[in-house]
Amino acid sequence: MTAPLLALDVVTIFPEYLAPLSQSLVGKAIERGIIAARVHDLRAWTDDIHRTVDDSPYGGGPGMVMRAEPWARALDGLAPPEGPQPCLVIPSPAGRPLTQALAAELAARPWLLFACGRYEGIDARVIDYAAARMEVVEISLGDYVLCGGEVAVLVIVEALARLLPGVLGNSESAANDSFADGADGLLEAPAYTRPATWRGLDVPAVLLSGDHGAIERWRKEQSTARTRAIRPDLLDS
Repeated sequence: MTAPLLALDVVTIFPEYLAPLSQSLVGKAIERGIIAARVHDLRAWTDDIHRTVDDSPYGGGPGMVMRAEPWARALDGLAPPEGPQPCLVIPSPAGRPLTQALAAELAARPWLLFACGRYEGIDARVIDYAAARMEVVEISLGDYVLCGGEVAVLVIVEALARLLPGVLGNSESAANDSFADGADGLLEAPAYTRPATWRGLDVPAVLLSGDHGAIERWRKEQSTARTRAIRPDLLDS
């Protein structure tokens, strides 16, 4: 059997939250062996009767902080120091913004280990501990805060999985996506399908013309106009 292109490990206190990984294109990629995915319960690495994973923060303040020791045990158990090391991905409001380029970077890694934080986050020493032997990437979905990292993991995995060979039915789809290099980093042009007239609204005539050159020019114009109206910062960059 061919080795998977990407191995994923996800550590969380809510394993059931990651059930959508078995659905849609990602699920099919797992079934076909393109991706290998395992979800782990952080509480398996606790040692008290209550399976405690959090404690109050030093210095005071609201909320709780996830304790370092269960996380260290999880990292050591999944990636022993003497063996191959994954890239540790931690969803965090303090991380690098998720972009198509960053998704492509992650898709090129053979092994990603996701750490799903909760509460006020994970004890910062876990990053220092991990960074001594593995690559650590903190990623933010945007300028807002979620209840935990699980939903962010689902977004990140879907963004990078579709860039892997064999995941999409048509390999050109990813190349023409919004933000993709093949689309000059701009927003994708509007898309239409049958019927040509629907509730009084018509498909642009150029798309029915059969003139592929004209269609390509129209899509480029629409892509540029859409980007200028919605995301002018992409044109500046």
